Amino acid sequence: MSRAWADNAVRLIEADARRSADTHLLRYPLPAAWADTVDVQLYLKDESTHITGSLKHRLARSLFLYALCNGFIGENTTIVEASSGSTAVSEAYFAQLLGLPFIAVMTASTSPSKIALIESQGGRCHFVDEAQQVYAEAQRLADETGGHYLDQFTNAERATDWRGNNNIAESIFTQMHHEKHPLPTWIVVGAGTGGTSATIGRYIRYRRYPTQLCVVDPDNSAFYPSYLARRDVVTGISSRIEGIGRPRVEPSFLPSVVDRMEQIPDAYSVALTRHASAVLGRRWVRRREPTCAARSG
Repeated sequence: MSRAWADNAVRLIEADARRSADTHLLRYPLPAAWADTVDVQLYLKDESTHITGSLKHRLARSLFLYALCNGFIGENTTIVEASSGSTAVSEAYFAQLLGLPFIAVMTASTSPSKIALIESQGGRCHFVDEAQQVYAEAQRLADETGGHYLDQFTNAERATDWRGNNNIAESIFTQMHHEKHPLPTWIVVGAGTGGTSATIGRYIRYRRYPTQLCVVDPDNSAFYPSYLARRDVVTGISSRIEGIGRPRVEPSFLPSVVDRMEQIPDAYSVALTRHASAVLGRRWVRRREPTCAARSG
């Protein structure tokens, strides 16, 4: 593989990052009556303000840099990913930036608007019937095309620099620095690949912060029952909440850095999303990224 091409590819991705501002940390207004009993403040990290509108933009950037710096991607490499949609939107963006073909393997039930977003970034969608089929099919396509399978579910926790380098954890704590309570008591996050919770949990321990990490999981997902049982669990059922929850425990999920897990009924997630949309003045929709989505609830 050409070192000159790889060097330029890394430069293009780094330059793209330099042109991008950080995502917003929103102060969430709580009922005034609460202030009479507890001194609590709530914030929402809005990752939808990335250029692609995808919550997984940081991850996609890290996966490309990881593959480039390991020599897995060359100037004619077809990029393949197994994705429920969000990661693929940003990966298609970076593939197009580098002039590479991109194939996203996903279930046929993926929302039409998410498919359209991937295709608008130059990607191609390849469909399977069941969620558990995406892994093998993505690897098959990579082998067939002589391409590279990015494999977000395995590589999310290792591709991201969890010590800093503007990862989501460092971003949160930097933005909290001048707040009344600069060190959060809890950070709450969902799990899709498990990479975000791994990054935040590791960063908290690396910086020796007292903050604790709570991971929330939707109905039908394997993460929560696995955490309770302390063993692998397979549900074989897709989550109804797009972007989080998996039918199996993904390799990037690290329960050892999680302080607590909660399973949230899907109805609660949707209801709270509608409420947040009203409070924040943001439109609630089921299928488009740059708004309040059910995973936010």
